Amino acid sequence: MTFVTDMLATVSRRSRELIGWKPAELQPRRAADVVALARALLSRRGEASGTALARDILDGYATLDAEQRVAVLRDFAEVFGADRAKLEAAITAYQADPTPAAAASLHAAAEPRRQELIRRLNLAPRGTAALVRMRDDLLAALPAHADLKVLDDDLVHLFSSWFNRGFLVVKRIDWSTPANILEKIIRYEAVHEIRDWDDLRRRLEPEDRRCYAFFHPRLDDEPLIFVEVALTAEIPAAIGPLIAEGGTPLAADDARVAVFYSISNCQTGLAGISFGSLLIKQVVEELKRELPKLTTFVTLSPVPGFAKWLAKERRTETGFLLEEERDLLNALDEPDWRADRARVTKVDRLLARCAARYFLTAKTTGNRPLDPVARFHLGNGARLERINAGADLSEAGLAQSHGVMVNYLYDLGRIEENHEAYAERREIVASPPVRKLAEARA
Repeated sequence: MTFVTDMLATVSRRSRELIGWKPAELQPRRAADVVALARALLSRRGEASGTALARDILDGYATLDAEQRVAVLRDFAEVFGADRAKLEAAITAYQADPTPAAAASLHAAAEPRRQELIRRLNLAPRGTAALVRMRDDLLAALPAHADLKVLDDDLVHLFSSWFNRGFLVVKRIDWSTPANILEKIIRYEAVHEIRDWDDLRRRLEPEDRRCYAFFHPRLDDEPLIFVEVALTAEIPAAIGPLIAEGGTPLAADDARVAVFYSISNCQTGLAGISFGSLLIKQVVEELKRELPKLTTFVTLSPVPGFAKWLAKERRTETGFLLEEERDLLNALDEPDWRADRARVTKVDRLLARCAARYFLTAKTTGNRPLDPVARFHLGNGARLERINAGADLSEAGLAQSHGVMVNYLYDLGRIEENHEAYAERREIVASPPVRKLAEARA
């Protein structure tokens, strides 16, 4: 091991000397230093020396402040595009003789040099993790720097290949999982906060609880996405009983329903790379193999855009709400309105109807559901099964959806049919009670 370490150090030193990178300058101090090393990296052919340079680039980038990092990213986007002379020559050659070989040459010439730079950076130790963190920075800067979009497209293109399902490993997370991973589960939980270690234990240790995560071999112990599962006798209508203290666990063999009640993406830098549908399908297979008596697979999902949409509808006098319904919904503006049980019953009934309308009629410009969670599950072939008012009375649940949650049903015999209906016709596959609810009156 000492020999290998010494050899790699020697290769690193020699590669730096070849490009004139003096020992006193080993740590890049400015964006220009990092970009200069990136130019050198693309000019070299040796893999060993390239690995050393890639490490210096990523280590140097990590030491820069936010402003300098953005400067590096902008230079990567601007400086390392396609070689214009080669591209124009390839276009001319293809137009003169449009053979498969000429098309291949045109394709190669059209590829931005950024992509080869990213590939070479990925060769550095922990290069993949560093690139994912680099995209964190890029996504944060993108709203103010539209010119970074081309670099983001390149990263997404390469990440889609590197994080292909064939490279991902699903692992069950339980109380015996190493503590460093459990700490990340607590930190990354994005739907229902895990308050402390005792709270985490309640979600992992009982026999009616499961948690599964996707891992990638190049990201060591960093989960990509994880899903928390409750095994129940019936489809649940509220989140409280699933995560409350002091419940009596259900014997796993008595469970008939698997409830996916929290799905959390862990790596911001992998936004847009879809893992959730793959994980759900993999977990369904794992659960069916372990517990063949399970017959129903559902979610208990948040409705993150509902409160915002409903606020807009309440201000629209020509909308679907009747005047008396608007008056009833004025209760939502009072902080303690849920103390009045009679009013709660009426308001929740109306909220459920409004939520049904929201799911079936509120669309994006691309005719997709306005709700992002709905887009995810409907796109995976689930059916909007049931709307549950008063299901999440946490501060976050009341703020984003006035407490409304929904169940999406994964009917294993109809997943493909439902997926095709959504993908081809943008059809919202919903149960008859949900459709009926959308037309009801309070």
